[in-house]
Amino acid sequence: MSAQTLRFNTSNRSFYITVKKRVDEYFKTNNISRYANTQMVIKSIFMFALYLTPYFLLICNVFESYWIQVLLAFLMGLGMAGIGLSVMHDANHGTYSRHQKWNKLMALSMNFIGGSSLNWQIQHNVLHHTYTNIHEHDEDIAPLGFLRFEPHAEYKKIHKFQFIYAWFFYGLMTFMWATTKDFNQLARYNREGHLKTKQTTYSKELFLLILNKIFYMSFSLFIPMILMSNPWWHILIGWSIMHFTCGLFLALIFQPAHVIDLTDFPTPDSTGNMQDDWASHQMKTTANFAQKSWAFSWFVGGLNFQVEHHLFPNICHVHYKKIAPIVKQTALEFNLPYHSKKTFIGALAAHAKLLYQLGQPNSVKMAA
Repeated sequence: MSAQTLRFNTSNRSFYITVKKRVDEYFKTNNISRYANTQMVIKSIFMFALYLTPYFLLICNVFESYWIQVLLAFLMGLGMAGIGLSVMHDANHGTYSRHQKWNKLMALSMNFIGGSSLNWQIQHNVLHHTYTNIHEHDEDIAPLGFLRFEPHAEYKKIHKFQFIYAWFFYGLMTFMWATTKDFNQLARYNREGHLKTKQTTYSKELFLLILNKIFYMSFSLFIPMILMSNPWWHILIGWSIMHFTCGLFLALIFQPAHVIDLTDFPTPDSTGNMQDDWASHQMKTTANFAQKSWAFSWFVGGLNFQVEHHLFPNICHVHYKKIAPIVKQTALEFNLPYHSKKTFIGALAAHAKLLYQLGQPNSVKMAA
């Protein structure tokens, strides 16, 4: 079934109408812009500094100790993740600034850390945010075959051990961005008509993607190999540590938002109709975690408030904590779930629990 034939229930949208009205009133009453504020600008500077400062210390050979260099590579990985979570994510949703030229510029930070802004917009903004947790529609729950994130996916015997080995493969996420994934995605999105929707062509985007990969590999790998006094394999190890750190951190933030034992994985009926309206669907398929941790929320770009983000992707993440009580109260009034884990560790445990459950042969029955 194509995404074009899947339809959400539109007979009762009262929850979304009510919660949107209340959130809009919050911004109006407090005379607050829904876009970035000074806090966001400071955070952006910090994340880029966390990524670039270790880089320049490395290529200038400031530290001879290899272990200090490894630490710097680790910090670069955290900086990459911070840029992705706190800068790129909002910019690609158009919420970094009320001026689209700034959003487009900051969205290119995705390309700066090895990915593709265009592919991200299609996979994340269009497919994931529209068809959250829906089998064969949401690419975020459709990993490679040795991982199983939802009960409607094909079961394989190897899945029995995925709760053990999944964490290693999470760390490879940005390796795939930097090498093969973007090329495969671009070709697929062209076949599915997404590039036409974006008013661009495959040949143009392929050319730009190749240029971006040349730039990124030159910046992140080849320039260090030329300027650093270390042997090439030291630098390759450091590059791998940076990417593994970033990939693992990103996965640990995104997976507990949807792939846990609390969330649903609804499917349409035989005619392509979903039982719920879009907003109610988001409430049933999305979860928050560690909402009381200010520092954690600050670093992860407010993405521990995934419920608020999915309902209002057009609002900058710096406002999620304030609108969360509004969303929760409205959900309770409409008898809808407001999934939340008190701690980050609790959210990871819930994710691990579901990985284990989906790895059991009888988990196939869950999809019935």
